[in-house]
Amino acid sequence: MDLVNTLNLSHYLNLAAIEIGEHLYWEIGNLKLHGQVFLVSWFVILILVIVSFLATKNIQRIPSGIQNFMEYILDFIRGLAKDQIGEKEYRPWVPFIGTLFLFIFVSNWSGALIPWKLIEIPEGELAAPTLDINTTVAFALLTSGAYFYAGLKKKGLAYFADYAQPSPIMVPFRAIEDFTRPLSLSFRLFGNILADELAVGVLVLLVPLFIPLPLMLLGLFTSAIQALIFATLAASYIGEAMEVHGEEH
Repeated sequence: MDLVNTLNLSHYLNLAAIEIGEHLYWEIGNLKLHGQVFLVSWFVILILVIVSFLATKNIQRIPSGIQNFMEYILDFIRGLAKDQIGEKEYRPWVPFIGTLFLFIFVSNWSGALIPWKLIEIPEGELAAPTLDINTTVAFALLTSGAYFYAGLKKKGLAYFADYAQPSPIMVPFRAIEDFTRPLSLSFRLFGNILADELAVGVLVLLVPLFIPLPLMLLGLFTSAIQALIFATLAASYIGEAMEVHGEEH
């Protein structure tokens, strides 16, 4: 009887409306693509392209408006990369770090500000790209490839000799650390965005108006922080990969 009552209560609250893992698939041969992730990702890219175009179409010596805003963001990203990678090495990595930060930031905010669920698609539902584990894993793997590339480019195969610093006993631990970083990066971002989405969704079902609003504002803040954390860690890993023992940034 308790089980029946629980099921009835669940049906009454419509908690089953909060679902994870439903996808609109596009099939290209034997390849399946998550269609809704591509749709929202293209939307995010379109926003970034439009803002970049508006900021650079009429560049002024004394910036104002959107040009001033974008230059502030560029200075912020430069400062982040410089602090984590070092003054001598940071410049080539500004576009990569900036792309990670801006795409994740706009993706997270699109999920918090745009009512994607109101747009009907044949299967699944639209949501922030970072709400899909495949997106966060892709960013983490790109970051992993970037810091391996940075280390190997600067040190060659001597990069792997650093695994034995300060003692050869550290070799397995350093190897495990390098190859598990993508897991921590991807699951940290995905888990935080998913937790915020579920928390807001449950509260909207239980208390439709007042309580979710402060939580949604908090969600905007935490979404921005998650983008900053991901970009900072990516820059930190790249800087660490290029670091030469006894050499200062």
